[in-house]
Amino acid sequence: MTKILLAEDDDSLRSFLTAALRRAGHDVQAYEDGDQALTALEREVFDLLLTDIQMPGIDGIELARRGAELDPAMKIVFITGFAAVALSNKANTPAGAKILSKPFHLRELVDEVERVMAA
Repeated sequence: MTKILLAEDDDSLRSFLTAALRRAGHDVQAYEDGDQALTALEREVFDLLLTDIQMPGIDGIELARRGAELDPAMKIVFITGFAAVALSNKANTPAGAKILSKPFHLRELVDEVERVMAA
């Protein structure tokens, strides 16, 4: 079971993704903004950070940077409708971070989580 921190500001999407990942057998803690997610990263160890890029508080890129500093072994996947923004700032993203562009099918998300964790 993968312990996942999900940071997504859209309430319905966050709820939907949380349910899908839990059905796939993962332990998911979900937060609505980067500040709350960072607090969780400072308190606990997670296997994977799934984060939107555009969020209130600190954005997903900054959250990922700080998360990677706290735990370099944690895997990171950006889930975003702004893939071009993430790619243009690639130098600022943690090494090995993956990007899953919205919209995506839930099966794609689950498959990507499995691929990232197997790597």
